[in-house]
Amino acid sequence: MGLKTVCLLLLVVALAVYGQSRDRNQKKYKVVCYLGSWANYRGGDGKFLIEHIDPFLCTHVIYGFAKLAGNKIAVYDPYLDLKENWGLGAFQRFNNLKKANPQLSTLIAIGGWNEGSQKYSQMAGDPGARATFVKSCIDFCLKYDFDGLDMDWEYPANRGGQPQDKQNFITLLKELKEAFAPHGLILSAAVSAGRNTIDTAYDIPGMAKYLDFINVMAYDLHGSWEKTTGHNAPLYERPEESDAEKMLNVDYAINFWVKSGAPKNKVILGMGTYGRSFTLADASKNGLGAPTTGPGKAGPLTKEPGMLGYNEICRDSEWKEVFLSKVEAPYAAKGNQWVGYDNVKSIGIKVDYLIKEQLGGGMIWSLETDDFRGKCGQGKYPLLTTIATKLNGAVNRPTISPDEVTKKPDVVVTSNPGTGFRCTKDGYFRDPQNCSIFYFCVKEGQDFAKHKYSCGEDAAFDETTSTCTFKNQIPGC
Repeated sequence: MGLKTVCLLLLVVALAVYGQSRDRNQKKYKVVCYLGSWANYRGGDGKFLIEHIDPFLCTHVIYGFAKLAGNKIAVYDPYLDLKENWGLGAFQRFNNLKKANPQLSTLIAIGGWNEGSQKYSQMAGDPGARATFVKSCIDFCLKYDFDGLDMDWEYPANRGGQPQDKQNFITLLKELKEAFAPHGLILSAAVSAGRNTIDTAYDIPGMAKYLDFINVMAYDLHGSWEKTTGHNAPLYERPEESDAEKMLNVDYAINFWVKSGAPKNKVILGMGTYGRSFTLADASKNGLGAPTTGPGKAGPLTKEPGMLGYNEICRDSEWKEVFLSKVEAPYAAKGNQWVGYDNVKSIGIKVDYLIKEQLGGGMIWSLETDDFRGKCGQGKYPLLTTIATKLNGAVNRPTISPDEVTKKPDVVVTSNPGTGFRCTKDGYFRDPQNCSIFYFCVKEGQDFAKHKYSCGEDAAFDETTSTCTFKNQIPGC
């Protein structure tokens, strides 16, 4: 057998083993956008639906979260996530974003802070359990049309984990990567920016070998768990800080990951679209490092003490903003309330930083706390738009022609609505002629985008609960 024949056979084998990558991004930088899916249940202007996502601002969108159950990846909220049993079908709607932007990639994140660490530790330490988990992840992604998995184990060897998690995590990533290869599935991870956690949790060269990209969560560096005010995501250290405090900034975290073996082009700089808030012990002492008594008051949209979405901060004119040097980001005070956050200016500075450092791109946590409704006079998604445009230039949204619409039956253009249902305001509405059909209307400029859905012929849409239910429970259906 000649050398050329051998090489050809090896190439055929390689192509058979490695499927075409499902990473569709063709841009220079990654723009990774996490979704906190529970924002679907918020009220008023805080309610965030899949249809609020702009698929042209992100290169990768990550759905948070799935959970670990019986050593398998599992749906966290079946009613929200799935369409079965008249659910809201968020998985399907999320992955349908790729119909609008074929260059978009979608991932499912497993874990998160509330999932803890202990059951991940147990799974990763058992070869049989790992095999079960790996197979379940492939089946899950292929079934629901996700392009990959984001591991958000917070954190190996911490929060109830074991010291051996550090190596077991690498073994798990290796087995995932090898099993994903024939399907072209993407593998990423969300990782800590805190030195103490990094040292105990991560073998960075090992992770870099198997992960397609690494989302460094360079926020939550200070918060209401401390006794003095501190910024959520300071860019640089300040001279007056202690040695321990000088490790709690974006620059230190990114440099540590890179110096420890993470390739720059795989490092994605995480940026928060929210701030960490405090209640001041003395309203007259409201600078950085001021004494506090606990978390700040819950915001009207997120309703979580100790944090405020940018969409809550930017609409409140009572906040008195101060932009800090070295931190390169603002804080604001209002009476005895204090919040450290990022605005358009500071996000721009962080993007300039990641470009200078030759990183692979930027990430946000998360879509639903940016000003996605454009209520603050900066347009929709001012923070995310700053990231996307500074990294990859102007955002091009193709105009949908009538011919293209016929190929996408769940999207209807309403600039020429004909005799069908016409949107007059945002929200979900039942078709007046067919109880099984409903529409989601979103204001787009002077008109509305109209998305059409079906409950199935045996069910009807209930406008009072925005869900599908039995027809006999809906008067007139």
